[in-house]
Amino acid sequence: MDLLTRRLRTAAALVGPLLFVERARHAHYGELVRIRLAGAPDRRGQVIDVSEERALVQVLDDTHGLAPSRAEVELTGEVATLGVGRALLGRVFDGSGRPLDGHPAPLAEEILPIQGSVMNVVRRAKPSEFIETGISAIDGMNTLVRGQKLPIFSCAGLPVHALAAQIVRHARVPGGEPFAVVLAAVGAPFRDVDYYLRSFAESGTLDRTVAFLNRADDPPIERLMTPRCALTAAEHLAFRHGVQVLVVLSDMTAYCEALREVALAREEIPGRRGYPGDLYTDLAGLYERAGRLQDRPGSVTQLPILTMPDDDITHPIPDLTGYVTEGQIVLSRDLDRKGIFPPIDVLPSLSRLMNLGIGAGRTRDDHRGLSDQLYAFYARGCDVRRMAAIIGEAGLGDDERRYLRFADRFEAELIHQGGAARTLGETLGRGWALLEEFPDDALARIPPAIVARRHEERSHGANGDHTDGIAPRPGEPARRGAGSTPPPREAPGPGG
Repeated sequence: MDLLTRRLRTAAALVGPLLFVERARHAHYGELVRIRLAGAPDRRGQVIDVSEERALVQVLDDTHGLAPSRAEVELTGEVATLGVGRALLGRVFDGSGRPLDGHPAPLAEEILPIQGSVMNVVRRAKPSEFIETGISAIDGMNTLVRGQKLPIFSCAGLPVHALAAQIVRHARVPGGEPFAVVLAAVGAPFRDVDYYLRSFAESGTLDRTVAFLNRADDPPIERLMTPRCALTAAEHLAFRHGVQVLVVLSDMTAYCEALREVALAREEIPGRRGYPGDLYTDLAGLYERAGRLQDRPGSVTQLPILTMPDDDITHPIPDLTGYVTEGQIVLSRDLDRKGIFPPIDVLPSLSRLMNLGIGAGRTRDDHRGLSDQLYAFYARGCDVRRMAAIIGEAGLGDDERRYLRFADRFEAELIHQGGAARTLGETLGRGWALLEEFPDDALARIPPAIVARRHEERSHGANGDHTDGIAPRPGEPARRGAGSTPPPREAPGPGG
C-alpha cells in the first residue's frame, strides 16, 4: 500500500461485479474508490463491506477485462456525493448523478453526500395542503398531501410506469407556488426509460423535472444510489429554494432486489424470503426523508411505486413499506382487464393524511362527504356484483340493480380517464353526477346542508366545478359537464 496516495495492489478476486481487496484496513464503509488498470480507463467502485482481513468493493462500471492481479485500487477518502442546485431542473442523469442528456454537468450550488438523514421529528411541520395529481382516483378519493409518503402498489404487467409518467406530467400545487418533480427510475428496462424521456419531451414538462434513470443493466449498487441522489436533489430544492417537490420513486422492488443481492454477496444472514434483516431500517431511511420543516417553506412529498411479487400484498417489500408510509394506492388486474386506466382500486387504497389536506379553505367543503358517499356506494355495488355472479342478475332487486349500475359507472366515468388530466373540480363534479340516481335520503354520508346547496346550485345552472380555488391548467380545453361521457382512452404506455 502506498501510504501517501492510499493505493492498494492487493486485489485478490473478482466475483461478478464484486472485487475482493486484501489488507485494506484503512478503507471505510461507503468510501468511493478508483480502480486503475494499465491500458484501460479508470473504473469507479464503492466499498460495501470492511473487515480486518479484506474490503469488498462493488464495481460501478463494466468489469470486462478487469484482472484483479494487475489492478490498482485507490481509496479516495470520499463518499458518494451529488452537486445540487436549480440547474438540475430540466436535466436527465444516470443513477449515480452523471448526465445522460449529452450536456455537461450542471453548475452546482452545493456538493452534498447522498446518504442524507431523516428529518428531526421535532422540526417537522404538520401537513395541511394537497397536491393535485390530475388522477381522479387519487385527488378525489385518496388525496395526496404535501410532505406525505403515499406508495403505489402494482402487480407485474400493469401500466404503473405510464401512471408514474402521467403524474409527473400533470401534478401541480394550487396558488402558483414553485413546483418541481424529481423522478428516480430504478432498474427500469430500456423501453420504460425511452417512454419516460419521450413523455416528458412531448408534454413540455421536462423544464420542471429532474430525472435519475437507472437502467436494468446497470450495476446493483447504482440502484441503491439512485433514490438517494433523487432525494438529495429534492431536499435542496425544497429547503433551500422553497420549492414544493414531488418525488416519484419507481420501482422500489428493484431497489430491494439490489439490496438482497448485495447482502448475499456480503454473506449477511438473510431475513424473510432472503432479504436482509435491516430491510425495514433501510426503507425507513429513504421514506422518512419526506416531509415539511417548520421554518422552511418547501416540502418533499414521495410517491414510491413498487411491484408486488406474485401479487402478494403481504410480501416483505409492500408489507414493510406499509409500516413506514401513510397509506397506499393499489392497482387492480380486474380493472386493467376491463380497459380502465389508471386501474386504481379505491377500496383497498387509503391516504391516512387526506383529512389534513381537504375541506373548506383547502379543496372544497363537500370533498370529504362526497368521497365517503362514493366509497360506500361503490363498496355496496362490488358486493352486489359478487352476489350476481352467483345467483344471476335476474335475481337482484331494484335497489341492488341500482348499486350495480353505480359500480359500473363509477369505474367507467370516474376511475377511467385515459391519458387526460382532470382538475379536482371536474373530479368532484363527476362524483355528484354519479349520485343523481339516488334519492337525498340515501346520501347519509353527506351533510344535508351540502346536499341542499347542491340542489340550489343546479337549479341556478351552476355545477360547482369551479369552486375548488384552483386556477385552470394553462392551455386546457373548455371543461366538460359533470355528467358527460369520459374522454377516449389513450394507450397507457409500457407496463410495470
